[in-house]
Formats: sequence, structure tokens, C-alpha cells
Amino acid sequence: MSARSRLRPADALSVGTVGLRARRVRATLSALGIAIAIAALVAVLGVAESSKQQLLDELGRQGNLLAVATGHTFDGRPTPLPLTAQPMIARIPPVLATTAVGDIEGATVRRTDRIPPQNTNGINVLAAQASLPGTLSARMVRGAFLGPAAEQYPETVLGYSAARSLGIDKLEAQTQVFIAGRYFTVVGVLDQVGVAPELDTAALISFGVADQLFHLGGVPTRIYVRVHPDQVAAVAAVLGPTASPDNPSDVQVQRPSDLILARIQAKDAFVGLFLGLGGIALLVAGVGIANIMVISVLERRAEIGLRRSLGARRRDVAAQFLLESAVLAVIGGVAGIGLGCLATLIAARTAGNPVAIPPEAPLAGLVAALLVGALAGLYPAARAARLPPADALRTL
Repeated sequence: MSARSRLRPADALSVGTVGLRARRVRATLSALGIAIAIAALVAVLGVAESSKQQLLDELGRQGNLLAVATGHTFDGRPTPLPLTAQPMIARIPPVLATTAVGDIEGATVRRTDRIPPQNTNGINVLAAQASLPGTLSARMVRGAFLGPAAEQYPETVLGYSAARSLGIDKLEAQTQVFIAGRYFTVVGVLDQVGVAPELDTAALISFGVADQLFHLGGVPTRIYVRVHPDQVAAVAAVLGPTASPDNPSDVQVQRPSDLILARIQAKDAFVGLFLGLGGIALLVAGVGIANIMVISVLERRAEIGLRRSLGARRRDVAAQFLLESAVLAVIGGVAGIGLGCLATLIAARTAGNPVAIPPEAPLAGLVAALLVGALAGLYPAARAARLPPADALRTL
């Protein structure tokens, strides 16, 4: 053929995929490596974004929540706030709602009285007001929160982790726990509260019962304050003097939503780590494709020699194997994107998060697969192009 002969795009695609069609099992296994690596990358980005979106939504709901507490004594116990702290804070105009909890020192929580007192599972006892779920935007997993009857009778609401530690997964009329020497009826289980993790490992009782049994005196150790979103900084500046006019410097004013910001930053750090591991998996898959392509060149030497003797140029032969490698990687990439999106959907639904896949994740996955396929095919393509036609034809 003349030097002007050209390999048309349609013919190049047909010739470039003939090896894949002839060796489907090997091609499928090679594409599977790329698919797994791309699926891991897309799933990491998707699951992280879904979880981050849930945290951002929670941050939007909890960004106007403040917490007021004092320091601790030498033995680590929290110092009580003045009795006047909560009513005075409630009078600040931008304050929308308040609620308080009080630490009950030395009270242990066990499933029954037959369990040794040392086995507390790290559960603490807190006195809580009925306004706690509304102020913290917390919800109940089971049952109801402390009502008017809880002010007179021994009833308790368990935090999410406390209920799991005690093995309570359903509520019945006889569901009880042993708190500080007497049984309390469990009337509810509180869901996880991201802005107040101390509630997750607590057994909550009413201030009325806490005063009767533990002589708490209605003294809070921590007050949660819901304020107008535009006045958070202004209210935070006056909470110390308002809560404790005599010792305002002892009052600690915190913004619990900072915990959510820290969790978002931690997730971003882990995303970088997992993306690095996914990149290594993609590199390994690329090496596998390169290995398969080298074997393909050796197996098809006769075909290469025949094509060269019929007028195919070196660039045509190189394009054939480079295209085959790229197509193999793209097929794996497309499959991996689908698997990654499916994994994200399942993980988000299981965790109760909104499904959020970054638009750039599928595109980046496809580009990465194509790039890896092209790089993996460079050496085999160059080796095929350098084969002398006479030597290649000797294998016939």
C-alpha cells in the first residue's frame, strides 16, 4: 500500500477492540481491577460528601446554640451554677429557649442490682428539664421524654449509647434500670445528640426526683441556650456576667456546633487518606492492564507482522494497542462509577444521610481511568510498533 494509506477512526476502533472481543474473560478480569479502584474512589467521595452534607445541615440547625458551664473542682467534679443563672439568661432579649442539666455525683447505672457496682459502663446520671429535647432539637428513638409524672416518680430516659450499653433495644412496661440503689422505669431512649455528646452516655431523670433522692437542690451544672441566629456573638459576650455576676470569669461559654466543625475537618482528613489508598489501587490495576497488553502483543505477533506487511504503519499498530488499553480502562471506569454511586446510595440510606455525590467525582473517575489506560498501554503499543514484520511473520 502507498504511504498515503490511513487507518480510519471506525476501523481503528474495530481493530483496537478485536483483542478484547476475542479474549473476553481476560478483558473482563482486567477491567474489573479498574472498576474496583474507580468504585472505591467514587464511593469515598460520595460517602464523605453525604456525611458532610448531613453535618452541614446539622450545623445550620445548631449554629445558634450556646452552652454555659463553670469550671471543675480539684477532684474533677463540675462546679454548680447559681440558682439564678437560668432565669437571668432567659431574660436576655435574643434568647429563644433555655434548658439545664445537673450532674448527680456518685450515682451508678446498672441493668439490675445483681451486677457489681463497679460495672457502670461509663454511664453517668444527669438531672434534666422537660425542655431539653425542644431546646437541643433532639428527637426520641423510642418512647417519650420526661413528663410531669417524672417529677414525682422514678422514671428515666437513656441516652443512645447508654441504652446500647445496657442492652435495651425495646421498651416495655417492665423495662427498668438500677440507679443509685433503686429501680427506675425507662420511659424513653434519646437519639444521638451531636452538639451534646455527654447526653448519649447518660441516664436522665427529672430535677424533682433528683431533689428528693439526691438532694440536688435544683442547681444546674450546665445550661443550654438557643438564641436568635443573628445575635449569637452578642449573647455569648454577656452570658458570663449574666449567669454569675459575682464570678463572671469562672463561667465558660461554649458553642457546641464547634464539635460539628471539628468532625467535618476530621472527615476531610480521612477523605485525603482514603483517596490516596484508592489511587494506589488504581495504579496496581494499571500495572495489571499493562501486563495483559504485553502478553497480548506477544500472542499476536503474527497478526502484527501480517498487518505491517500489508502496509500498516508503525503508528497504526501502536494506535491499535493503545486504543485497546484505553477502551479496556474506560469500560472498567464506567462500571466502577456505577458501582461507586450504588455504594454511596446504600451507605447514605443506611446511615440516614442525604445522598450527595459530587458532580466532579464521576468525571474525575472516568478521566483517571482513561489516563491510567493510556499510560498502561504506552509500552505495549511501542513494543508492538517496533516489531520487524519479517520477524513477526516467522511465528505463523
